[in-house]
Amino acid sequence: MTLRKIREKARAIGVRNYTRYKKETLIRVIQEVEGNSPCFKGLCGCGEYGCLWREECQS
Repeated sequence: MTLRKIREKARAIGVRNYTRYKKETLIRVIQEVEGNSPCFKGLCGCGEYGCLWREECQS
């Protein structure tokens, strides 16, 4: 997902100052706001197959 799309998502869910975050950090913030574990690129062999970020995270 492009940074532009990620920022649009962040804005839509009410993340403040979303333009100041780097891509990976912004994804973690979005995960946290959505009530998920902020684990992007932090787990090897993740078992969360329905995650929006899985493809990019586990590559």
